[in-house]
Amino acid sequence: MLKEWLTRLRFLMISKSPDEINEELQFHLEQQTQANVAAGMTPRESRRQAIIAFGGMERTRQQSHEQRPGYVAETLLQDAHYSIRGFRSNPIFALTIVATLMLGIGATTAVFSVVDRILFRSLPYANDGRIVSLGLVQPLETQEFLLSGFYYDWRSRQKVFASMTSESASTGECDLTEGTPMQLDCPSVEGNFLSTLGVSPILGRSFLPEEARPGGPRVVLISYGLWNSRFNLDPGILNRAIRIDGAPTRVIGVLPKDFEMPRLQAADVLFPLAVDEAADRVANGGFGTPRRVFATLNPGFTVQQADTALQPLFQQSKNQIPSEIRSDFHLKVRSLRDRQMQDVRLTAWVLLGAAFAVLLIACANVASLLMARGAARQRELAVRSALGASRARLASQALTESLLLSLAGATAGCVLAEGLLRVFIAIAPSNIPYLSMVHLDLRIVGFTVILSILCGVFFGLAVALEKPEGRMLSGRTRTSVSSASVRQWLVVAQISASMVLLAVALLLVRSYRNLEDQNLGIRADNTITARITLGEHSYATPQSQLDFFQRLTARLRFSPSISLVSISDSVPPAENQFSGRFQEIAIEGRPLYPPGTGGVVAKRRVSPEYFSALDIPIVEGEGFRDEDMTSTRRPIILSKRLASLLFPNQSPIGHRLRFDRLMASNPWSTIVGVSADVKNSGLANEDVPEFYLLRRNLPEDWRAGGVWGRTSVVIVRSSLLPEQTALLVRSQVAALDPTLPVDIATLRERVSKLADQPKFQSLLMSFFASTGVALALIGLYGVIAFLVAQRTHEIGVRLALGADKSDILRLVIARSLRLVIAGTVLGLMLALLATRLLANLLFGVRAHDPATFGVATLLLVLIALLATLLPARTASRVDPTVALRCE
Repeated sequence: MLKEWLTRLRFLMISKSPDEINEELQFHLEQQTQANVAAGMTPRESRRQAIIAFGGMERTRQQSHEQRPGYVAETLLQDAHYSIRGFRSNPIFALTIVATLMLGIGATTAVFSVVDRILFRSLPYANDGRIVSLGLVQPLETQEFLLSGFYYDWRSRQKVFASMTSESASTGECDLTEGTPMQLDCPSVEGNFLSTLGVSPILGRSFLPEEARPGGPRVVLISYGLWNSRFNLDPGILNRAIRIDGAPTRVIGVLPKDFEMPRLQAADVLFPLAVDEAADRVANGGFGTPRRVFATLNPGFTVQQADTALQPLFQQSKNQIPSEIRSDFHLKVRSLRDRQMQDVRLTAWVLLGAAFAVLLIACANVASLLMARGAARQRELAVRSALGASRARLASQALTESLLLSLAGATAGCVLAEGLLRVFIAIAPSNIPYLSMVHLDLRIVGFTVILSILCGVFFGLAVALEKPEGRMLSGRTRTSVSSASVRQWLVVAQISASMVLLAVALLLVRSYRNLEDQNLGIRADNTITARITLGEHSYATPQSQLDFFQRLTARLRFSPSISLVSISDSVPPAENQFSGRFQEIAIEGRPLYPPGTGGVVAKRRVSPEYFSALDIPIVEGEGFRDEDMTSTRRPIILSKRLASLLFPNQSPIGHRLRFDRLMASNPWSTIVGVSADVKNSGLANEDVPEFYLLRRNLPEDWRAGGVWGRTSVVIVRSSLLPEQTALLVRSQVAALDPTLPVDIATLRERVSKLADQPKFQSLLMSFFASTGVALALIGLYGVIAFLVAQRTHEIGVRLALGADKSDILRLVIARSLRLVIAGTVLGLMLALLATRLLANLLFGVRAHDPATFGVATLLLVLIALLATLLPARTASRVDPTVALRCE
């Protein structure tokens, strides 16, 4: 048995030597000859008939060799060896193709690595494709939420979800008070939160029903990161009591390493959302507390079907909302991936499309180069065909050559992709999800290999399908019309793709410049902002929060290098506290505004130095005064836009107003001034009317909690360098409380961060556009140069018949212009379609902006003409005597 298997293995792996084959063929020939002699033929005729029966010795020998199982591998090795010898004889050609593929495959691989987790890779939840986010949206809150009263009704009556769960909508912070104190992110979730997401703790268990009730045991789940950094991955943490906010809290489990909250917010520990349903239903005026709600669809249901099924429940809940604001509320159901990615998905698709456009240009370029090389080798291929090489054999050689080049390009592309990926991560905005997890893993490398094989087959077939013609044996070269047309159309495709990339890049660059150049209404230079969040346990009362910030500002003001210190709950242009709707404003002595009047009004609580610190001018009246900080007087300052809406054609100074117009107990505020308008809703969104309240040194102004109470922004103007000022602020905070986290940045940095995503888009699209244009122009140059070389005889005849050099120059440039114009026109049509998808990414420029398209067209045509000048000049310098003699 073993001997038989060894014999078979030898048969598969080791070919017979020529002597063995000849000996075997000679044996069969002799046997046939003897049989013919026995049949009465003469010895000479017997041998001749035996040879005829075999069909020719050489043919039989070749057929015997081809039937060996190892013949295919042997042939591939021969083709590879032959291809490598050809590359060595023409290294510039091989390096050009490898470099071209390196750019195309490297750029595509790098972008795919970034967008893979955004668009394609599964989320770290079981049945992630069935998890949805649902709730209500309205102008004051564009991210879906659900009041708990509605949530309980929907959960009990819906039929489309296998499970529903929720987390508290409020930000949860807590303090780990054992050992070295530290502040933690501590969201509260329902008991079935993990099971709905399909997540199980890697250590311990999830919450029990009795732990998610008021008065239940105080327990938490901790994150893998906290387990690693604070407890050194100690399994003994399970069931151990740790002190959180000063109270012993038992750890019942550890979350997986890749666990993430559905909203992608930080979570160091999870608390059970311990509420009494009956009490929660009547809280907040009978509507309940706000929740973020997630659900798992039943098998077979889609997001659209869930939206339709929830409409009756939504309409019933909507009828309970006060009539004056009822029309503002809408139902929103979307997949969890859409909830997490939001507008980043459009950016990802745009970048992936741009990368594939560059790859298309690269492949077309390589196919054109290989076809040109194939045309130059027509006589060689005709000779090989005449010597017996089949079309399949020649095609195999062409495909092997192209696959070797594409695999070499893929290898170089992976190296380039790693470098590009590091650059992309360095310049990418922080709001792109999963960016820290991006790397070239086996999935990405597999994608690269498949991509390279497809590229190799694509441009290999372009050469393999070209049939060698017998007249090439005469020594005359001839380029087929179909081959020349294909190469020219490939150039047209490259130019059209480059036109699309160039138009998109110019639009995004203009949009980014518009964002950067707009007037913010504030001074962003040399202004430091420090965001400080006080711990809930250490600063539980409004008085303790007030005391901390009073001591901090006093310390900073005593520093000789600091000129201004102010405190606010937020800073423009990205942040504001939305107070409510315009219709909720009541002006003393005037009738109330009817429901539906106006839109959203923003508020900001500030100290008196706020306007000076940000250089916001008071255009009418006066600013806040220091003596107001401890008085019962309630001054208010309106933005110019809000003042014009409330008091058209009259001065607002001295008038009194209040908010929540139906609550007569709310105090009146007196208007003391009007400030200039500032950007207050980000860089790209439309600004909203705004008013400013004085943050007095009274505990009642610190009772709001959340953002206003425990989180404030300290604004500092200093003569020091920003780095020195930041160090000074950080040291003063640490002197008061070393456990407090401080987010310090210049206001210019915060403004620039808002433009990070447009900047990222414009930089990458500029890179793709420049790469695509360069590759397309290389392709154009190659085709024109090849056409000039092929028409050398014709050019020589023209010159001999009296044509001058300018005629030849015009001839070549006209031929080039036809390709450029065809590609540009096709590219313009494609760009008009493609840029329609960019409307949501643009600011201050239309998707079909004529100036941008005109600049893109002019730029591409001019660069293309430059690329044709060299081959055109070469053609004009042809010596007719030499050209005719060579022919």
